[in-house]
Amino acid sequence: MKIIENFDLTLFNSYKITAFCKRAFFPECIEDFKEIFSKYNFGDNKIIIGGGYNLILSKDYYENDFILIGESFASLTIDDLSEGIIVGEAGVSTLKLSNFALDNGLSGLETFYDIPSSLGGAVVMNAGASGEEIKDILVKVEYLDRADMKIKVISKEDIGFKYRNSFFQSNTDKVVLKVWLQLEKGIPSKILEKMESIRASRWAKQPRDFPNAGSVFKRPNGFYVGPMIDDLKLKGLTIGGAQISEKHGGFIINIGNASGDDVLAIISIVQKKVKDKFGVDLEVEQRII
Repeated sequence: MKIIENFDLTLFNSYKITAFCKRAFFPECIEDFKEIFSKYNFGDNKIIIGGGYNLILSKDYYENDFILIGESFASLTIDDLSEGIIVGEAGVSTLKLSNFALDNGLSGLETFYDIPSSLGGAVVMNAGASGEEIKDILVKVEYLDRADMKIKVISKEDIGFKYRNSFFQSNTDKVVLKVWLQLEKGIPSKILEKMESIRASRWAKQPRDFPNAGSVFKRPNGFYVGPMIDDLKLKGLTIGGAQISEKHGGFIINIGNASGDDVLAIISIVQKKVKDKFGVDLEVEQRII
């Protein structure tokens, strides 16, 4: 396990916001997680992130220790090919996960091919798009329960999945370690065709040429965020280095050295104007640290 002091988090958040933390841990196995929470004095001063795809760093410097669950904890295995069951560690990216399924002729992850996330993060927030969510293919999750430092397993039915929410969001002392997914046998050429079609469609609509963290707000009942922002003529609104994308109003992009404060200031303006005109309270989908 690597431990790095005064760690630069710029490359570990998809907004590419520059920020530093007191100390960063890169666990490589389950025993590393146990060591982190028993040997090192975290208390409540810990922050766990996966690929950093769905978060906003609000500070320039954190007097916190960060646990970065990424490529150092990202193995993938076939548990039962005949049943289409694969097992991934929390740090594996959804891109790698989707390609692994393709290589093994398994269908069900095509939608996640172009959703930037770690597998652990996808479970915590019940990631998804186009009517498909990670819960639809999930079987069970292995996690570290920090309350008693034991490794436990929870089934899909007990995770309490909701729209962009799960048991793990309200139980932050439970750390996702491994995930079992059940896929279906498919024809590789058809799987690849769907993956490429999804990617082309998203790239045509979304601002992939600037750092961003995906959709900023959860979709409110009866409304769509993009059209509301279009109606308010907020596309292009810029504060510091952050800007509401001209391509898709539901995205905030980093056009040059944006800070977390820049992003949060834009969010505040959008929430107020949407509330004033539509009576809708927009909820931020991204995790603010």
